[in-house]
Amino acid sequence: MDPGAALQRRAGGGGGGLGAGSPALSGGQGRRRKQPPRPADFKLQVIIIGSRGVGKTSLMERFTDDTFCEACKSTVGVDFKIKTVELRGKKIRLQIWDTAGQERFNSITSAYYRSAKGIILVYDITKKETFDDLPKWMKMIDKYASEDAELLLVGNKLDCETDREITRQQGEKFAQQITGMRFCEASAKDNFNVDEIFLKLVDDILKKMPLDILRNELSNSILSLQPEPEIPPELPPPRPHVRCC
Repeated sequence: MDPGAALQRRAGGGGGGLGAGSPALSGGQGRRRKQPPRPADFKLQVIIIGSRGVGKTSLMERFTDDTFCEACKSTVGVDFKIKTVELRGKKIRLQIWDTAGQERFNSITSAYYRSAKGIILVYDITKKETFDDLPKWMKMIDKYASEDAELLLVGNKLDCETDREITRQQGEKFAQQITGMRFCEASAKDNFNVDEIFLKLVDDILKKMPLDILRNELSNSILSLQPEPEIPPELPPPRPHVRCC
């Protein structure tokens, strides 16, 4: 065999050029380029509030990571996670803020209310004191949250039905006293109703947004590419309107 001909074939010059199965092609120009993921159409912020130990962190982590920690540490100040969902043909980047339930952190966590499009208020169905604290949390909402924020009341720890202290009817009655507040019971441990909580809240937010505002949000989809905020916005002035007494 002519060495010159063999060299010519290796160099790609000759009729017997490199085949599709050649390592040079499969690892080089034959490799398909990956398309970058489509950026989110727009971003929504949701805040989870409620007394200490009701399972706020567990609900967030179950939804975002599909994990559950039996002995979660108490949140200090605030924490957040990101979850991208698709609803109504739009890609939505959810920024979910998990807030501390202790009163000493109220001055920190209150700063996150104003920018929230949705607020999830959580109590523990096995602990009456967490249900009795709901009026206190509603005062925080009335003072700091936006008027048009969607509200959802969640009775968590449905997996502990035998230890229940608050009936479903009590939860429904409280929610009915607040204009526009939905009610749901869930279990972060059993992953029951967790996805439904967040997705329904987002759907309600989208349905409530006027078409012109929605289009404006979509046209500003570059916001989805900005770094997530590390500090809260400036505290707003107290709201003049009170949702409940």
